[in-house]
Amino acid sequence: MPKMKIRETDLYAPIKTLLEAQGYDVKGEVGTVDIVAVRGNEEPVVVEMKNGFSLTLFHQAIERQRITDTVYVAVPRGSGKAYGASLKKNRTLCRRLGLGLMTVRMKDGLVEVHLDPAPYKPRKAPRQKARLLKEFARLAGDPNTGGSTRKGLMTAYRQDALRCLTCLKELGPTKAAIVAERSGVTNARRLMADNHYGWFDRVATGIYTLSPNGYRAHGEYAEELSRIITVQSEPTEMQDTVSQPQPAIVG
Repeated sequence: MPKMKIRETDLYAPIKTLLEAQGYDVKGEVGTVDIVAVRGNEEPVVVEMKNGFSLTLFHQAIERQRITDTVYVAVPRGSGKAYGASLKKNRTLCRRLGLGLMTVRMKDGLVEVHLDPAPYKPRKAPRQKARLLKEFARLAGDPNTGGSTRKGLMTAYRQDALRCLTCLKELGPTKAAIVAERSGVTNARRLMADNHYGWFDRVATGIYTLSPNGYRAHGEYAEELSRIITVQSEPTEMQDTVSQPQPAIVG
């Protein structure tokens, strides 16, 4: 038997019952608003309903904030991991927009209030900011096109690995300390030991050479190697801003 499609009107009765139990006088379709609830001299409560999360739902709810600060969005409650992930993301969106969020379990009309409307004040993440600015300062040139996928992006870490690769290509098997000095990559020993890209082989304690993958990479990244050599690594005000050591972005 095919599953019946949920209509917006199916959400009305359960939400009306919940609000009336809290002492509100509730009416549907008042002007352009799905639900309006009034209790004494308090700010009116507005609820916008849809049979699923959508931009239209959020656009309507934001428009209702011109009327009152107490605006909720309401959707049917779903199940499964995909729904759970969607609910979590849309709850975050509602919090940022200052909206409340309700869901209605259609099998028994249970209304769950996941979030009440409240002004949103974002919490800053100073460590993430410092890490971002450090990556910006370390990245030679502008090697990536904005909007590209993460796979294959040129990061400052990859550029450091290419500097070490170039040094070993010129010198052959070399002590890590010499690679660090010649390439300007202070953590060259750790970088080559971690060997995220498979470009390096350790031939003795503290001595590294290029692996077959490393020789291939030298040709594949010829354009980027030229960019790295061309860009002047001069200290900037941005580098002064990032004073605390942060983990490198590996990519």
